[in-house]
Amino acid sequence: MALLNVSTAQLRSPNLFGIYSTPFNFLRVQSRNLTLKSLVIRARGNTRKESPKIRNRRIQKKYNGTPTRPRLSVFCSDKQLYATLVDDQNKKCLFYGSTLQKSIRENPPCSTIEAAKRVGEELIKTCNDLNIKEISSYDRNGLASGERMQAFEIAISSYGFLPR
Repeated sequence: MALLNVSTAQLRSPNLFGIYSTPFNFLRVQSRNLTLKSLVIRARGNTRKESPKIRNRRIQKKYNGTPTRPRLSVFCSDKQLYATLVDDQNKKCLFYGSTLQKSIRENPPCSTIEAAKRVGEELIKTCNDLNIKEISSYDRNGLASGERMQAFEIAISSYGFLPR
């Protein structure tokens, strides 16, 4: 019966039984073995740009490249295209090509879209030299397909890497 005789003024007060209404005002308490820090909650910023990065990390964990079936990673910046064949087991790059390379750009001089197609052709030559018949995954790093990416994909699909 002693518990039922609590006055209504105590029920309305926020510090009944030592519980306060502001839950995130913790002070830093230090003792010999225990240290508590204040709780900080921050909102995520710009999730629209973060989601391709998160998706790309999840894909890289799932598909690992091997020497016979490497992972093809392609990144397309505002002006250039970069492609790599990655062997994740041995942590080696089997092929690297970009539209900035002089061997791809110079003979004869060409636009960036034509250079992206030449990067795809160089990738096919390297795959023939290394006896690679298929890739484990095609990684666009969460980016949409633009003109350079399409020119690169057309060159690769002729070899059979991408179903068209």
